[in-house]
Formats: sequence, structure tokens, C-alpha cells
Amino acid sequence: MAYEPRTYRTQVDATGLVGFEVVYAETDLHVSAISDLSAETGAIVRELRGALEAYIAANPRFAESYVPLDVSPGAPAIAREMAEAARLAGVGPMAAVAGAFAEAVARGLEPASSEVIVENGGDLYLIGCGNRTVLLGAGDSPLSERVAIEVSASMMPIAVCTSSGTVGPSVSFGSAHAVTVLASSGALADAAASSIGNLVHGVDDIEKALARAREIPGVLGALVIIDDRIGVVGQVRLVPVPQG
Repeated sequence: MAYEPRTYRTQVDATGLVGFEVVYAETDLHVSAISDLSAETGAIVRELRGALEAYIAANPRFAESYVPLDVSPGAPAIAREMAEAARLAGVGPMAAVAGAFAEAVARGLEPASSEVIVENGGDLYLIGCGNRTVLLGAGDSPLSERVAIEVSASMMPIAVCTSSGTVGPSVSFGSAHAVTVLASSGALADAAASSIGNLVHGVDDIEKALARAREIPGVLGALVIIDDRIGVVGQVRLVPVPQG
């Protein structure tokens, strides 16, 4: 798999925070906090990965299924959260993994930093008391990086997760340039973005995708970009991005 530069890591307003990256096995995070918490982040990631990898080793279908699965008794919290999100969104559990990790790391760091932004493969979890903006990257769509989502402090903690059928290595059965979902659960936002994105194969599918977003319990808002068209539902406040 070819490496794709993570240019989107410059696309979140993290004013006043210290940014750092933590890489462990396949987990590659960018974190913004009030201080450099690299060691603490690494410890959280190792614990999360250890628990999930052990569960998958004993239950390999969890990592292979494209449909929801029940978890076995004694499953770690991260697996239970992923399975529940997958059930609500109608996708496989691994569709929730990046968002679930982003939230788990952010909440794990919160005792040491009242302001935290964790980015995991383009999926974000934000905790804090100040407004932030998230620039929307959408591959080669003419709308890419032309608008941003304003995330108010009153909405936090919140996940902002994106699925794309044209950008990145994640599995999508659709062709959307970007489907972005807001939810209080990172796992749910990630799984819902995948579920909604699977429905989008052309601009005529935008309304159907937004209707699907309305159906998934816990989704606060969703946005769909395909080609030069954009559709929005729920608590998504778009702001223009100055050009030039």
C-alpha cells in the first residue's frame, strides 16, 4: 500500500495547543493538547491495541465481517463500543475502529489536558471549551478545502469522522468524495460515515444518504460531498474558507 501524506493534519484549528504524533504498530495519531503527552498517549494506545488484538485473535470474524456481529462475553470495552456502533449503523465492527480509538485516547488524556484533539486517519475526537473549525478535504472534488465545519464548545466532546470512496485506504462501497458525520461517540461517527458513504454512487444519491443519516440513532449531523455537490443534515454549521 502506497503511503499517502497526511496533509489533513494541518486542517484542524488547534490554536493554543501543543501538537505531537504517536505511532505504534498500525496506529498513527496526531494529538493536540495543552502539553506534550506523547508518553501518556503511547501507553493508552498500547493498552487499547493489546486488548483489541487479543480479542481478534480469539474471534477473527470480528476483523473480517462487513455486517454487525455480537461480541463474546468478556470482550474489551473498545470491542463492545465498536460492535454497538456497527449494529446501529449496519456495518462491520472494524468500520468503527479509527473513531473508537480517537475517542478512547482523547478521554484517556482528558485528566491531564482539558483541551484535547485526537486525529486518527482523518477521524477526529475533540474535547474542550473553545470553538474549533475542521477544514473539509474531499480529494479532487472542486469543493475540497473550500468549506469548513465549525464545532462549537457547546457540542463537545464530539467526534468528526469522515469516510471517502476516493481518498485513503479504508474500505468504502460508495464513490463519495467525503461523508462526514458528527456524533458524541467516536465509534458511531466512524461507523455511520461508512454506512452513509456506501450509498453514494452519484449526485442523485445525496438525498438518500442524508435520509440514512437521519435514521441512525446518535448521529448529530452529516455532510456528503460528491463531485461539485454538497448536502448537509442536522447540526452541521458550514463556514467559508478564504481563498488565496
